[in-house]
Amino acid sequence: MEPIRVLLVDDHAAFRAGLRALLRPVEEMEVADEAASGEQALALLPRVQPDVVLMDLAMPGMGGVAATERITRDNPHVRVLVLSMADDDAVFAAVRAGARGYVLKGARRAELVRAIRAVAEGEAIFGPALAGRLMGYFSDLARKPEPSFPELTPREREILGLVAGHLTNVQIAARLGLSQKTVRNHVSSIFAKLRVADRAEAIMRARESGL
Repeated sequence: MEPIRVLLVDDHAAFRAGLRALLRPVEEMEVADEAASGEQALALLPRVQPDVVLMDLAMPGMGGVAATERITRDNPHVRVLVLSMADDDAVFAAVRAGARGYVLKGARRAELVRAIRAVAEGEAIFGPALAGRLMGYFSDLARKPEPSFPELTPREREILGLVAGHLTNVQIAARLGLSQKTVRNHVSSIFAKLRVADRAEAIMRARESGL
């Protein structure tokens, strides 16, 4: 079997050296290269072609969260495993950005190897606290209804609701404290985005959506 290629990303050279020494005896893994910043990691990626990126979060310049988002967006086959001191907000942000989990800095070799192997095989590694936060986050997303007419801005949806209530542009301007010209521009934009010809058709579309 081909070894799991690992890219180390941390701004402390001594820590990277310790990781390299920790992984060197593991036959199934190969430290392909190392980077001291998110920018450097992104530059190395096309040449190194790692299977797993061990990612620090707090680095000068591009931090680990931004680097994780770029890596997972442009290289979906590459797995990012966060190395962190604690399961804090930064780790949660990195997981939302696409990281497959995290390992605490200072973890034993067996734990680190197990985590690298797991994410390389497509699994996810989360501690109980972070797993609970993720479950709550995705539950909230599932409960949040999609807004009517997502192509409209919040202000345009508000104005469409008033149009559906048969308010004129003058009345809408007075209600919202806007100029009549601003309201006319919003109404024109609404008609264009909804592809309707007039107020009557816009009102019909609004009422069908429950506005």
